[in-house]
Amino acid sequence: MKITVITVCLNAEKTIADCIQSVAGQSYMDVEHWIVDGGSTDNTLEIIEANQSQGMRVISENDDGIYAALNRGIKLASGEVIGFLNADDVFENADVLKSVAKTLAAPEVDGCYADLLYVRENDLSHVVRFWKSEPFEKGAFLKGWMPPHPTFYARATVYREIGGFRTDMRIGADWEFLLRFFEKEKRTARYVPETWVRMRLGGVSNRNIKNVLRNNFDT
Repeated sequence: MKITVITVCLNAEKTIADCIQSVAGQSYMDVEHWIVDGGSTDNTLEIIEANQSQGMRVISENDDGIYAALNRGIKLASGEVIGFLNADDVFENADVLKSVAKTLAAPEVDGCYADLLYVRENDLSHVVRFWKSEPFEKGAFLKGWMPPHPTFYARATVYREIGGFRTDMRIGADWEFLLRFFEKEKRTARYVPETWVRMRLGGVSNRNIKNVLRNNFDT
């Protein structure tokens, strides 16, 4: 199966190369990497050009915010499976997408997710927090549970059937989508007890969701 990884960015010159190289370094080969740039005015686009790799696709134009950009990436995606890697983030190792493909080889599974490490903004090796997830149980969102969205992968058919991200929400549309996926639509997702992503503290994506996720960490 082809996996589409979507990266949304705006003026991400400090981190975008790490993100691109992380995707390019995956051992799983059938990967499409869409970079949806919101009209960067720094050196982001030049860095993207310098780090071109097989399967990379780029679009750059002004948008209406991060969730509109994510939805644009979903519409552009040609993969059977879709996931997101923030411009500030990197995969934990080269076999993450291989693990995603293995998990979603089961036809009854609509999505999958794993664990996440929060690291220092300027030091990917310095782990600050470990977000340990767990299998979903009905009503978990009402208790403050949420899977780490940067580790979440779903079949493209899911987005066509239940919709993408709400653009009327300034923050928390990723939380709302996952709530809809798990609780309202009762889709099936499998938890994989592995670490898939390292997320920088202080990044734009981190600031957008930190209030929603504050109680979902184990230190």
